[in-house]
Amino acid sequence: MSKIKMGLKPMHPGELLREEVLPALKRDKSEIARLLSVSRQTLYDILGERQPVTPPMALRLGKLCGNGPHLWAEIGEIVSAELAAAATSVAGWLR
Repeated sequence: MSKIKMGLKPMHPGELLREEVLPALKRDKSEIARLLSVSRQTLYDILGERQPVTPPMALRLGKLCGNGPHLWAEIGEIVSAELAAAATSVAGWLR
């Protein structure tokens, strides 16, 4: 796993999709949701950073983008680990 620079929030996979991937694909979100075999709401939740990228979704994204699931899974894991660390720090501080 790559090192995270202190003070920088890790990029959610939804941000990468929203800002870089979808514009490059030049397809509308409904079509992307259909290609991923997910509902539009699921796609919008990922793009809005309200839902994590699960391993099955990482597989789908990797297939859609042609770059395999590892990038998507690793980014998702980094975000999850950072959120867990932040929650632990807050919980410890409250005690």
